Amino acid sequence: MTATGLVHDYLLVLRGAERSFAAMADRFPDAPLYTLLYDEAGTQRRFAGRSITTSYLQRLNIRQDGFRKLLPLFPGAVERLPVSECDVVLSSSSAFAHGVRTRTDAIHVCYCYTPLRYAWFEQERALAEVHPLLRPALRATLARSRAWDRRVSQRVTRYVAISEMSRERIARYLERDAEVVYPPVEIERFSAGQPEDFFLIVCELVRHKQVDVALEAARRAGVPVVVVGAGPDRERLQALYGDVARFEGRLSDEELARLYARALAVLIPNVEEFGITAVEAQASGRPVLAADAGGARETVISGATGALFEPGDVDAAAEAMREIDWARFDSGRCRAQAERFSVRAFQAGIVEQLRRAGVTIDDQP
Repeated sequence: MTATGLVHDYLLVLRGAERSFAAMADRFPDAPLYTLLYDEAGTQRRFAGRSITTSYLQRLNIRQDGFRKLLPLFPGAVERLPVSECDVVLSSSSAFAHGVRTRTDAIHVCYCYTPLRYAWFEQERALAEVHPLLRPALRATLARSRAWDRRVSQRVTRYVAISEMSRERIARYLERDAEVVYPPVEIERFSAGQPEDFFLIVCELVRHKQVDVALEAARRAGVPVVVVGAGPDRERLQALYGDVARFEGRLSDEELARLYARALAVLIPNVEEFGITAVEAQASGRPVLAADAGGARETVISGATGALFEPGDVDAAAEAMREIDWARFDSGRCRAQAERFSVRAFQAGIVEQLRRAGVTIDDQP
């Protein structure tokens, strides 16, 4: 019998990447799970009852708000995860999981959200977020991360990308080909409601999400916003835009689903590799206003299930908020678009990629 192991970067919260990993885990219910760090409460007990092996860093008791401090330690830690008994490894990686050290005869398929963003294409943003005296050390760490990333990528049997943008980045930075399998959205969690007069933002509150763009646009448009999420940028954003937005922090799945259904539209100001939020919004029957690049071009039908604006253009976003009749969008059309990205479609796509890598898999009963 083939022994399959599943690897994810860190299981500390339950967002898009973790939900994709959960769908993998559901498809392979007997497979052991491996991760650098695990927080059962933070992941809403989604992986409770599974065999979970963590790295030696787990003993530091690090949670979501502090794990970035361990950046220099993650490459070595992930290579020490004990996956040698696995004939097949399916990794779920936006940073380090693809670097897990498998047996030389094992098959390793990596579902890659993006190569490590701070090492490859957001270096200046990462450097700007630390004290000037720490920048030389961080610059050296990122250089080592790039070298490690390129080296370990050659050990992976097959890469699978979450979108065309992800596929292009894998080719550019890791010099590997990949096919696209869109991430899953648990569309059954969402249903349409009666839209009210607020716009909604749902994301981790970190600088690269460019929440400033959406909130400044909302201020210029004179419209209210509800922000769901937490992170190191929350305090700054709340100080700057507390007059425009209500910050709700993290919400339960049920609370978030109710907010989606009531929103006039959902705002996605950042260029996302895929953007599960956009699909969740449409599954709730609501349109999306998103930056015109990346995953939004693959998930949002401009004019039918939302609208797109030039990335970073605050005035264009404000004009769209103010001038578009957001109540006119057909909730059924939005929902139909979301159904393209179901969990079942995702699982079937992953199984097909494993088969193409040479893995024999029985059809799921």
